[in-house]
Amino acid sequence: MQARIQGTTMPVLDVLLDPNESVYSESGELSWMTGSIQMQTHTQMGGGGGIFGVLKRVAGGGSIFMTEYRAIQYPGEVSFAAKMPGHIVPVELGNGPEYMVHRHGFLCATPQVTIGVGFQQSLGAGIFGGDGFLLQKVGGVGTAWLELSGELVVKNLAPGETLRVHPGHVGAFQSSVAFQITMVPGIKNMIFGGDGLFLAVLTGPGAVWLQTLPISRLAHQISEYLPKAEARQNTTAAGLGGGLLGGVIGSILDGNQ
Repeated sequence: MQARIQGTTMPVLDVLLDPNESVYSESGELSWMTGSIQMQTHTQMGGGGGIFGVLKRVAGGGSIFMTEYRAIQYPGEVSFAAKMPGHIVPVELGNGPEYMVHRHGFLCATPQVTIGVGFQQSLGAGIFGGDGFLLQKVGGVGTAWLELSGELVVKNLAPGETLRVHPGHVGAFQSSVAFQITMVPGIKNMIFGGDGLFLAVLTGPGAVWLQTLPISRLAHQISEYLPKAEARQNTTAAGLGGGLLGGVIGSILDGNQ
């Protein structure tokens, strides 16, 4: 098996497989593959342990179904492109610590790599999509490839060294790093600081990968350019009452008032 990462802003991972070698990913990650690659979708990859492994994977933010890509008879190649501007990072497992990864960070892995829930904390409705803060634990033996958004900053924390981070900037870290979610100190900071209510506290020893483009912040920036909910509701109501033409005319009239 050989792997190469091509590109810069929107990289792609190419995995070259010899006959009977395979990698797996969550469903929907495939970008392209050669004709000698066979796909098989099932629930048992990336967790093991039957139904309990599946439940652990789902609890960690993963999907129920995983897809295996295997070279049959001849060598083949399968590729996974990044979904956001950022980096694809390979990590080796089996001879060192496991890794904690943000809930959208797992891209693909070799068959003996496992995925489960690493950290889960409810932070209130509407925060982090209403699902609280989730981290996946990537372990087992083999190679996993992680997708981290934006530029990467790697911090190697000494024993007892602490780093406080906006939770969205936490891309991945070694399992030797202690992790907890805390409230931003001070009432004024919470209300007027504009940095959110929570901070992630990471304590060494171990390596931490910070990402500069959290998905939540990107979504917030994009939302400012989307039609407002009231405008969408007005358009929908007009469309239901008078058809498509009436909705268009109603929107034009509303815009001229």
